[in-house]
Amino acid sequence: MNGPETIGSLGERLLQQQLGTTDRAADFYDRQVHPYLTPAMREFISRQNMVFLSTADSRGACDSSFRSGLPGFCISLDDHTLVYPEYRGNGVLASAGNMTENPHLGMLFMDFTHDHIGLHVNGTVRLYTDRELRTWYPHLPTDTAPGRQPHLWVHLTVDEAYVHCSKHIPHLEPAPRPRPAADRQRPKDSAYFTEPAPSQQDPDADESDARLPSWRDRLRLRH
Repeated sequence: MNGPETIGSLGERLLQQQLGTTDRAADFYDRQVHPYLTPAMREFISRQNMVFLSTADSRGACDSSFRSGLPGFCISLDDHTLVYPEYRGNGVLASAGNMTENPHLGMLFMDFTHDHIGLHVNGTVRLYTDRELRTWYPHLPTDTAPGRQPHLWVHLTVDEAYVHCSKHIPHLEPAPRPRPAADRQRPKDSAYFTEPAPSQQDPDADESDARLPSWRDRLRLRH
């Protein structure tokens, strides 16, 4: 285990000194921060169906993203290595593009349902095609997502892994996605934040009738 003095950025250590949390932080570094995945961490990752990603380009401009799949879609190959598949999406490749400039990746796994705990995994990455990665790891699953084939694989070498405590983690219950009649007026994903929702106005209604609420109005009323 690396000593606490080798863990953490210069910025966080300066703030710890200014705010008087140096001793508390040193205790956290010593007890919680590991330069590898413990067996309990690997088992936890094998049960997760989502992860939040943090990347930055070579200038430090940040981006956050989200990945999900069947439980265990992110695979712990050993106590220093994680891989997960990337699929064809909107073609922007924001996260993967950042990784080609800046190989540092932050991952946050969150259990909202059972143990209400989180796991940070930070490390350095390389991108591989499906064929390339299977050359080294021929036992990778082939059914990572029904009907879809990985476009790329993200291969992360773990630098540090540590707990995200349960305080303020909400409890969420898995449930079928509801399909209320109101969803018929929901804009498509590609237009959700860029175009007005389809008109709610009845074409046969009198012009003096009150305007029906838009989808934004309905969301405000719902909350």
